[in-house]
Amino acid sequence: MSEEVNSENKSPEASSFYERPNVKQDTIQIGGGIPFGIEQVSNKELGIGGAYGAWGKSYDNANLPEFVESRTGRPWNKEDKMELGDLGFVSRQHVPILTQEENHQLELEVGTRLIKEAAQSNGWEPSEVEGLLVGMSGPISNDYLSEIAQRAGIPDSALKVSVHKACDGSVGALNLALNPELSQPGQLNVAEELRGKKVLVGGIEGLSRFIGMSQDKNALQLFGNGFGMIGLIPGKTIKFLVGKSMEVFDDEGLLKVRMVYPHSVKAIGKLVDVVQEGASYIRVAGLMHEPEDGSNISMAGLMGMVKLFVRNGVQAVTDVFSSYQKLMEKVGTPEKKLAVAIVHHANYKINKLKEKQLLKEGISFPMPWLLKDFGNVSAASNMIAFLRQLPQINPGDHVLFDGFGAGSYYDVLAVELGS
Repeated sequence: MSEEVNSENKSPEASSFYERPNVKQDTIQIGGGIPFGIEQVSNKELGIGGAYGAWGKSYDNANLPEFVESRTGRPWNKEDKMELGDLGFVSRQHVPILTQEENHQLELEVGTRLIKEAAQSNGWEPSEVEGLLVGMSGPISNDYLSEIAQRAGIPDSALKVSVHKACDGSVGALNLALNPELSQPGQLNVAEELRGKKVLVGGIEGLSRFIGMSQDKNALQLFGNGFGMIGLIPGKTIKFLVGKSMEVFDDEGLLKVRMVYPHSVKAIGKLVDVVQEGASYIRVAGLMHEPEDGSNISMAGLMGMVKLFVRNGVQAVTDVFSSYQKLMEKVGTPEKKLAVAIVHHANYKINKLKEKQLLKEGISFPMPWLLKDFGNVSAASNMIAFLRQLPQINPGDHVLFDGFGAGSYYDVLAVELGS
C-alpha cells in the first residue's frame, strides 16, 4: 500500500474533490441548488474509460462538525470526533435535508448524467450500451436503475442488473458481468449474456440521504455521496481470470443496515435473492442485519468493522490469489504478478491491516489508497479507485478487485486488462 496517510492537519490534499483541475462542475437546481462535479478518465491503450464524481456540499474534516450537528440536532461532542485523517479521509460530500421527491429527482439527474458521461468516455452513445450493472446500498426507488437507463437513452432491451450488497455492490456487479461460474441453475448467466457486448458497470451511492436522519455519529462522519462507472467489453477489454463470491452473515450486527429494497428475508434460507423482474431487469438483493430501532444504519465502532471485514476478507483474497497462482502456472507464466489491487476504501486502517495479514500468508501486491476526498462511498468506492488508477495500467496487466460490504458480502476477482 502507498505511504501512510497524513493527518488531517498535515495533509496537502485536504481540499474538495470539486477543486481538481479536470472536474466539470455544475449546480443541479433542486433544493436551493446542489453542487455537482464529474470527471472523465480513459486509457486509450486499454480501450477502457469511465466517469466518477459526487454531489452535495463538500465538508472537510475541520467543518464536518457543522454537518453532524445539523443531523443530530445536538452540539458537537469532541469525544465523538474520529481521527478521519488517519483513516484516509480529508473531505466528503453531503446534501441538505430534502423531501423524498426532491431526493428522487436529484438522484435521477445524477444517475442520468453519470451514464451519459461514462458512455462518452468510452466513445459510445448510450443507445449502443447493451448492459448496465450498478451497485447501490440504499436505492431511492425500486426501479431507479430502469429510470436512469431510460432517461439516459439506453435501450429497453439492454440487460439491467441492480446489485444491493452494500459496499460490495459494484465489485459484485463486475463479478457478475465477467464470471460465468456465478450463475445458478434456472437463472440467466449474466456473464455469458454480456460477453463481447458494450457494458457499463458502476456504483451510485446517495449515502448523505441514506444516513440523513441517523444518530450514529460514526456513520455521519465516515460516509458521503459518490458515484463511479466504467465501460468494458467483457472478454475483450477486461478478461476474467479467477474470482470468488462469498457470503458470511453478520449475526452479531456489527454493521446494521436497513434494507430499502425488496428481500424475501432469512426464512427462505438464503442470503442473496436473485429475482428477474422483467425480460431485461434483474435485482440481486443481499440480506442485512437491520437496526432494531428502524434507523438506516448502526455501527459497532471501528474495532467492530475490523472484526467484521478483515478475517473473512483476507480469506476471500487468499483463496482467489491461490487460484490465480495455479492459473498462471497452468498457462506457463508462473512469474506473472498482479500489477495492482483495487480494494474497497472502507478506511485506511482496515486496508493496512488486511495488507499485514496477507503478508503473513506470503501474499503481496500494491494496494494504493486513492480516495482521500470522498469519505467512504460504499459501492462507488472501487469504481472511483479504479478510474484514478486507470492511467497507470498497461495492456496485459493483471488487476485484482477486492470488494466487501455489510451483510457481510465479499467479491474478489483477478482480471486482465486490454490485449
